Amino acid sequence: MRLIVGLSAYRLVGLSARTLGVLAAALIIGGCRVETPEQHATQAGRAAGASFDATKWRAPADSAIPDDSLGASIRRGLALFTYTTDSLPGYAPGEITCSNCHLNGGRNVESAPLTGAFVRYPRYLERSGAVVGIADRINYCFTRSLAGNRLPDTSREMQDMIAYLAWLSTGVPVGAGESLPGAEGLPPLPQLTGNREDGAAVYAKYCVACHQADGSGTRALHPRVPALWGPKSFSVGASMTRASKGASFIWHNMPLGAGKSLTHQQAYDVAAYIAHQPRPDSPGKTNDWPNGGAPRDVPYATAGREASNPPPRLLRRATPERALVPAPRKAGRS
Repeated sequence: MRLIVGLSAYRLVGLSARTLGVLAAALIIGGCRVETPEQHATQAGRAAGASFDATKWRAPADSAIPDDSLGASIRRGLALFTYTTDSLPGYAPGEITCSNCHLNGGRNVESAPLTGAFVRYPRYLERSGAVVGIADRINYCFTRSLAGNRLPDTSREMQDMIAYLAWLSTGVPVGAGESLPGAEGLPPLPQLTGNREDGAAVYAKYCVACHQADGSGTRALHPRVPALWGPKSFSVGASMTRASKGASFIWHNMPLGAGKSLTHQQAYDVAAYIAHQPRPDSPGKTNDWPNGGAPRDVPYATAGREASNPPPRLLRRATPERALVPAPRKAGRS
């Protein structure tokens, strides 16, 4: 038996001294443990996490979104996730949406799923050298993968996208998100070295029909085919420019609907070819991995290491100051 301390648990005002004494004695004799509401919530979270079975958990279907105010926010978040460039052209001005990388509404375990992401933040990111929250992580996608601008943390749109991510994690306790399939990101492939010339041939055979010879993608198709290079594509600071990440996504998912039909070497070759094309710059990229330890396939120089397979030309961003996501700062004394 537990006693939750607080006026909301027991109304002690008006009880006689004798009654209070009897109550205290009963608690001591019964071996009761007195907890604050915060301690009780922590214990409940641990109990839920201990009993959570990641192998049986399934992400909720779109049809399960509730018909209330929260449901309206979740649906708006899903729409922003799916039609990012149409809904937020000032923040995602290119030809690439959130759903182009996070397939099946963020549920595909082989394309960096977003299931469980909500309960994995705040977390420490080595690339940033800081602990960041879920809003900052979303903005890294906007500024890097979408080569766009930072979305205001307090905006209705940001809250809607967070609502969608929270709903995708329905039933996943805090601390259990890492146990879900795909929580580690894109599944690793054997480490190979890509050949850009061979990759050009793979691209011409398997990719050009949808992504076009100039890599500009196809807006008319559904789902929209994203741009793979050029001013409307992802920036050099996006994870997809890294050989290991690009090859994994390609091998597991491309051509769309025929994933795993290429060889691992073909996936590395075409990833190297795509990454070595002109694309938007990533403002502030020289500050990435401030403590060192950057992966060896990062295509730009960081502390203590040179770039790997860098693009021959980086395209200037229209508003580079809006493409920065600053690390959290101390509030200071007010």
